[in-house]
Amino acid sequence: MIESRIFREYDIRGIWEQDLTTEAVRAIGRAYAVYLKKHMNKDRPTVSIGHDARLSSPVINKALSEELTASGVDVINIGMVPTPVQYFSIHHMGLDGGIMITGSHNPPEYNGLKLSVGKETLHGSQIQEIRKLVEQEASVSGKGSIKDMELINDYIKVLTAKFPVSLDGLKVVVDAGNGTGGLTGPPLMRALGAEVTELFCDPDGTFPNHHPDPVVEENLKHLIAKVKETGAHCGIGYDGDADRIGVVDENGGVIWGDRLMIIFARDILKDNKGATVIGEVKCSQSLYDDIEAHGGNPIMWKTGHSLIKGKMKETGALLAGEMSGHIFFADRYFGFDDATYASLRLLEIIKNSGKPYSSAKLLEDVPKTVSTPEIRMDCPDNVKFTVAEKMKGAFTDYPVIDIDGIRINFPEGWGLIRASNTQPALVMRFEAKDEASLAKIKSMVEAELDRVLQSP
Repeated sequence: MIESRIFREYDIRGIWEQDLTTEAVRAIGRAYAVYLKKHMNKDRPTVSIGHDARLSSPVINKALSEELTASGVDVINIGMVPTPVQYFSIHHMGLDGGIMITGSHNPPEYNGLKLSVGKETLHGSQIQEIRKLVEQEASVSGKGSIKDMELINDYIKVLTAKFPVSLDGLKVVVDAGNGTGGLTGPPLMRALGAEVTELFCDPDGTFPNHHPDPVVEENLKHLIAKVKETGAHCGIGYDGDADRIGVVDENGGVIWGDRLMIIFARDILKDNKGATVIGEVKCSQSLYDDIEAHGGNPIMWKTGHSLIKGKMKETGALLAGEMSGHIFFADRYFGFDDATYASLRLLEIIKNSGKPYSSAKLLEDVPKTVSTPEIRMDCPDNVKFTVAEKMKGAFTDYPVIDIDGIRINFPEGWGLIRASNTQPALVMRFEAKDEASLAKIKSMVEAELDRVLQSP
């Protein structure tokens, strides 16, 4: 029996050899082949398979490749790569889809699969359709081929050509957290002329130095120290599969995802007045205000990289991003989340801003606010999706945005509560003009949350 809980909102993920077993991987491979052939309307589609640095990833790659080829799917095995390189392979080679084997920023014992059909990453009901095919033991027979291919050099060559600017004179520290970002970030930065200091850029699936999640401040302490020590103009952190970015400025201050989006949006809007820029519901109000002030069309949308990509396609947005560090560029790029590409865009902006080079000065005119980090509270899956709806009635005197949970706008700031799509938890975040207002908003929302959770 394969555990249904491994089929998440954005991907398939579980603990290797506990709920994500070889048997489960093989069944998913067979189901994916059925789904792929149906939706691409091809008898013999071609896909790429890439994997991260986790110790279980090559085993999963082998099992998947065997099931896909036995199902009449041609497989191009691109080996150990960042997730964006696997996405790139679909665009670069015109493939019918692909699978990225990665546990992303989860602990080493986790692993998972990100499935693409065409250029779309499956999510939500599409992943549940794969689950149903697994439960039905669906399969299709055929005789596919498998070919090994090195793609990182092609990726580096293509991205280098997208940046005519020389980064000569810029100093940057890169912390890949022993994930796969070290395979692409430092070589690209050096190819463009930057001086790079590497931290933990050798892939190691045991993650011996720190957890590969650059949006947790504790994981940035080595990066902050090295930026200060070397006098670098900024520091770049990647998560385990390098689709999420973390940034610190030359003073060691963290530039969170929504403030990073302000930097990128301003740059894009210089030449693209009226362009649409998407942020998720946890982003600062400063982001939406700044996009509008610089002639853009801001859209607030649901959290989740697959959901954001879908909204970009629907609206023609040139840029989108999340607090978690997923940044999506359709301006001069393919529209998927690529932390290496995002870091090159940032370095380009710093270089073009002129001497003295500074990442901190790019945000010096943004109004100061105070905010909480993302707050997570355990809440059973069968309860979490009802909480926000039950809380609405208590805030009828305030504007409420309900596209993903509820974001309540108060005169002094806002509070958000939403159900996590990846674990049995509620997610909260608060922002206000000052500490007193923040405490007041947080207290009001938490009091109502307590009332709802204690009610029958």
